[in-house]
Amino acid sequence: MPSTNTAVDTDLVIVGAGPTGLFAAYYAGFRGLRVAVIDSLPELGGQITAMYPEKAILDVAGFPSVKGRELVEGLVAQAATAEPAYLLGRTASGMEADGERVTISLDDGTTVTAGAALITAGIGKFSPRRLPAADGWEGRGLEFFVPSFAPYVDKDVVVVGGGDSAFDWAQHLEPIAASVTLVHRRDAFRAHQRTVDAVRASRVEILTRAEVTALRGEETLEAVEITVDGEPTERPAQAVVAALGFLADLGPMKEWGLELDKRHVVVDSAMRTNLPRVFAAGDITEYPGKVRLIAVGFGEAATAINNAAVAIDPSAHVFPGHSSEGS
Repeated sequence: MPSTNTAVDTDLVIVGAGPTGLFAAYYAGFRGLRVAVIDSLPELGGQITAMYPEKAILDVAGFPSVKGRELVEGLVAQAATAEPAYLLGRTASGMEADGERVTISLDDGTTVTAGAALITAGIGKFSPRRLPAADGWEGRGLEFFVPSFAPYVDKDVVVVGGGDSAFDWAQHLEPIAASVTLVHRRDAFRAHQRTVDAVRASRVEILTRAEVTALRGEETLEAVEITVDGEPTERPAQAVVAALGFLADLGPMKEWGLELDKRHVVVDSAMRTNLPRVFAAGDITEYPGKVRLIAVGFGEAATAINNAAVAIDPSAHVFPGHSSEGS
């Protein structure tokens, strides 16, 4: 990537443009802070935009059910009130926190200097776990995520996995696909029981103690070999969704001097990290009793911003009043 040698100066820099980062951008504007948002992905919304835009999200307060892309659209519109500077498609490669300012360097040569930094990077960079039997089939019938359901209309689909993503996609594909077969190597599932029950009650075929052992076809996928209890069987398939989870990597953040607990950043009750003027919120954080939900990330973002505001301006108050109170 060519160097831009651009210098950005702002009050708060946010690393990560997922739901928590977007809400943090809005709340920074509510606190009267200038804000810049960095993300290695080219679009706003983080993992939701990249992997789950059509997924129904059920645990956001005030929304009995909201599609991922609709939630992101609302958050982007809300964040726009802060007029954030978005630096997308760029990786935060280095950080210096000297107690006075925080400087983050990007992989394109840009530097961002701010009064405080907030890390909302989720799980960091992620890549899907591979399906060994499907090597060479990516783009020819094998996918790891389902950003749109339209390509699966009237197709025979095999979903591999036993977690929330596998069951969510099986549930959403069932009404539009010709058939859906869910393959999992164990009898027990990691998915939410409510979703498991819904899929069991649908026409989705669930095969347990099973694994996909071969994909068959000429130019495009035609069938899948599945071994169940050691016995091979076959199902027609024009699409396979390998929902086997993903591998996460904090990347350059591991070298910033942050206190880490495995791949999470340790914070206190004010969302402060061990580095001066550096805060964190959302799935990337760790503390006793941590629960990783989008709803929790929103609350952590507000806590972090309110405490960062005082770090930036010691005359400010941690609690500014409610946004509904007016000016």
